[in-house]
Amino acid sequence: MPPVRASFARRLREVSERQLMVAAQRDVCGRYGTAPPPPPRGVDRFWQRVYVPVYHRLPWKLRATVMRAMPGSHRRTWHRPDEGSGPAV
Repeated sequence: MPPVRASFARRLREVSERQLMVAAQRDVCGRYGTAPPPPPRGVDRFWQRVYVPVYHRLPWKLRATVMRAMPGSHRRTWHRPDEGSGPAV
């Protein structure tokens, strides 16, 4: 069976989460004087030099609106637990 391809929205979310994590690691490494992750190459340069700074400058309300608009696991809600009909024991 061939592997299932991720949807565009899922792939976009995975890449953006990864790039935000790498940027956070770089910040923490700078704060504590440890070795940072390797410098970005290729398309990762766009993500690190354009996407991450723009993301951090956006107001939270706008970020939350965009996240809610995209499909993904963050839109799942908890179901209401079944009500018991008697004692548990």
